[in-house]
Amino acid sequence: MVFLSVPVCLYASPLQAVTVTGTVIDDTGEILPGVSVVEKGTTNGTVSDSNGNFKLTVSSSQSVVVFSFVGTVSQEIIVGERTVLNVTLVADASTLSEVVVVGYGTQDKKDVTGAIASVKSEDFNRGIMNSPEQLLQGKVAGVNVTSVSGEPGARQTISIRGPGGVRTGSTPLFVVDGIPLDNSSTGGDTNPLNFLNPQDIETMDVLKDASATAIYGSRGANGVVLITTKRGKAGHANLSYHVDYGISKLARKIDVFTADEFRQHVPETGATIIDAGSSTDWQKEVMRTAYTKNHNLNLSGGSDNLTYYASLGMQDQEGILKESNMKRYTGRINLTQELLNDKLKVELNLSASNTENNRPPVGDIIGTALSMNPTYAAYDDAGNPTIIPNVTNPLIRLKLNDDITSTTRIIGNISPSLEIIKGLVYKLNFGIDNSSSIRDEQALPSTTPQQDGRLNSTFVNNNNNLIENYITYAFTKGQHNVSLLAGHSYQKIFLQTRWWSISKFPDNGIEPRYNPGLGTEVLLTGDNNNKPYGTATKNELQSFFGRINYEFKDRYLITATVRADGSSKFGSNNKYGTFPSFALGWRISEESFMESLPFSNLKLRAGWGQTGNQEIPSKITQARFSTTVGSSTSYPLNPTGAYPAGTTYSRLANPNIQWEVSQQTNIGLDYGFFEGALSGSIDYFNKVSDNILLEVVPPDPIQPAPTYWTNVKSMEITNKGWELALNYQNRGNGDFTYGIGGNITFIDNVVEGSPYTIITTGTINGAGLTSATANGYVNGQPIGTFYLKDFAGIDENGENVFVDHTGDGEITDADRISAGSALPKKMYNFTGNIGYKGFDLSINFNGVSGNKVYDNTENALFTRTNLSRSFNTTSAAIEYPQESDLNSGDVSTRYLKNGSFLRLNNATFGYNFRPEMLGLSNWVKSLRLSVTGQNLFVITGYDGYDPEVNTDKTVNGITSWGIDYQSYPKARTIVFGLNITF
Repeated sequence: MVFLSVPVCLYASPLQAVTVTGTVIDDTGEILPGVSVVEKGTTNGTVSDSNGNFKLTVSSSQSVVVFSFVGTVSQEIIVGERTVLNVTLVADASTLSEVVVVGYGTQDKKDVTGAIASVKSEDFNRGIMNSPEQLLQGKVAGVNVTSVSGEPGARQTISIRGPGGVRTGSTPLFVVDGIPLDNSSTGGDTNPLNFLNPQDIETMDVLKDASATAIYGSRGANGVVLITTKRGKAGHANLSYHVDYGISKLARKIDVFTADEFRQHVPETGATIIDAGSSTDWQKEVMRTAYTKNHNLNLSGGSDNLTYYASLGMQDQEGILKESNMKRYTGRINLTQELLNDKLKVELNLSASNTENNRPPVGDIIGTALSMNPTYAAYDDAGNPTIIPNVTNPLIRLKLNDDITSTTRIIGNISPSLEIIKGLVYKLNFGIDNSSSIRDEQALPSTTPQQDGRLNSTFVNNNNNLIENYITYAFTKGQHNVSLLAGHSYQKIFLQTRWWSISKFPDNGIEPRYNPGLGTEVLLTGDNNNKPYGTATKNELQSFFGRINYEFKDRYLITATVRADGSSKFGSNNKYGTFPSFALGWRISEESFMESLPFSNLKLRAGWGQTGNQEIPSKITQARFSTTVGSSTSYPLNPTGAYPAGTTYSRLANPNIQWEVSQQTNIGLDYGFFEGALSGSIDYFNKVSDNILLEVVPPDPIQPAPTYWTNVKSMEITNKGWELALNYQNRGNGDFTYGIGGNITFIDNVVEGSPYTIITTGTINGAGLTSATANGYVNGQPIGTFYLKDFAGIDENGENVFVDHTGDGEITDADRISAGSALPKKMYNFTGNIGYKGFDLSINFNGVSGNKVYDNTENALFTRTNLSRSFNTTSAAIEYPQESDLNSGDVSTRYLKNGSFLRLNNATFGYNFRPEMLGLSNWVKSLRLSVTGQNLFVITGYDGYDPEVNTDKTVNGITSWGIDYQSYPKARTIVFGLNITF
């Protein structure tokens, strides 16, 4: 409905251009800034300003002006004889309820019974983003995203309501436009999700409880993240260009001794100092001011029957460590075609990317820069890196060693859906996800320092094919609304790797990766570690799934889901697992007794469900054996002249391995006041994983393998806690708006019923620390527990003193204690935003508490022993003046530190120009300039580079947690951005 107020009536010739002005409001009388006002059939248009006013010159009085705004019904008005149009846009009832993506469909948010959080593109974190997880950091209660390193393209650790497995870590299932991703191996040590351009993402929906994730069955145990990319809109033709330019510097240095402090403290150890006479900050020498360029171009639009979205992206990011960088090129096209009077709808999504990561030997460079004698000069008089006795100058190592990974990934799907009869829709989803990568780890030949030229090359191909068929049927009868879903899914993943190593390259200026044929030694005699090898693995997953959604009187809600998954990873006895869920919802705010109360929304949710885990190595349920030709002394020749074959088993068949199962209960309350201006939710969850899959030592001595896989039926891993979210947005009556919000999660994780005293992981590096570990899975303690000797100080002899917890007078492994966990007990995030006319400011803080970090860097480098040998350290090496130079650096609570922090993660200040003010209204729809700060400051007691760290120290596939060892430091970044839409 359109209401027109015509205070002035002027007459214009139909053949002459006409300028129309006016004001746009909604049906409550509030002004509407940002309304699209376009002359129909042209690209001539403008938008209403902060006061709802607009001005547009159209070609004639016969022109039609189209008014459109999110959440309202678009209107078309013939200009006729009017030059003033005051328009009221009426709310679109179909868009009053926010739509969220759920498994195999969408749902109005008001009807959702599970724990689901949706984050839209306008609420994503801003700045230099390499992967989707970074967009979510701090946005959703119960979701913990850890940037494990400051390296460009580094992996992100993400957990939804805590980790629930021993080998599976915490990574949720990612589904992009309906394609479940397999990121088991894409080559290199970088993030496999880097292929996805964050600028292409429209929404990210996080499925947290089993009621929501059970539709994905076997892979929903750690939660599900549904990523929906952008699509075009009919009648809105846009060409947009977005450019970012980022400047990054080291955020926090480790406070090692300066040259003067070094000269003071080395003699205090009783040793003779090696003083080369210079003063060098080696951290500064290996670091740099890094620059990032990010360009994105996209086109979108369409007609009533065909819409399109296409984009091209390029990101060139330097790392703050010299010689490290990442380049990414992406392209995407999304099409939607409607046919047969809108009965047939075909969606096509296709993206391609190429990512190249150049990585120096990070650990070596960081470790050397931290421990290098600061009295050595970085460069000689000729400007070349100094040759230093008995140690390699890290600047030389930066030039001699490279780790280059190039990954190409193509992912796409076509999804036709046909409405057979009213409410009954059949949908096919056929998708591919193919990636190939080449990783070259090369060492250039050198005489000074002496180094053999070597090339290790790894080739990985990962082919993921998906085909799904499912039907939905929705109908309404009286006050009953029902939606039914039934489907079948088949996914096949083929993973192939090849590897070889070549050495003895001549020093001729040609990098080994450009001519492997120059290497003269491929296989060292008797050295099978250098033999070329390859692997090929095929995994298949077949699934049947169904769901019922029932709604009565728009207030009583029921959701029931079941999925049966069959995996080729399991034996014939337990190939299939069945995962059900059930949830109820009550929209209390729709009851008559709530009419006088100020609630705009009040909904109670309760659900229970099961999900599974199949993350075990392929084929481990099958027997493994080898055959050998019999010896002539043992067997006579048979008529063919060959000796009989002998069979040796290295693993017996084990068809009884079962699915690991997680069951979760969730009770939640959603609420809203003041027409939704104040909203939030409270959730209690309890997730229990049992039948834990584990590789163990066989109790039966007949078993030929030293270990075998089984389900530990008595073992349980529990995550339980509370999530609270609250947001307030005041749109105001004028030019000023503001909003605040936040969320907090309290979570307890515990391991119970393990038949082992400790399942160890978390390798610790350092002199004399071979086979030492810090992490463990301990009964009655959280995952990521640090299981350590209890350090009590240094005695009069200068040696370590540990607490004798057994009281037997000796310090053994039995005296180790559970000294805290790497998992935080509390995660919190809060945001704020202010807008005034065209200006806006938004900030995002995030933090954790209750967690520990093991500082393996200090354990290995910053010891009194190293200081006495003229290696640099921190003040930790002189904390105990009586400590002996020969004291060992045993793994203990001495190096365990508080990992709590509060970070100003993101702050953005921007201005939206009015194109007419710049004389650009005829061809520019919007123009925005912004500046964003990332990692502006962190408040923490941790004295390493950053408390948000998780160096991979996995042992035998058992996930490690919270260890910091010579990690790539994080940067502080300022990003300047320009957005322009034509």
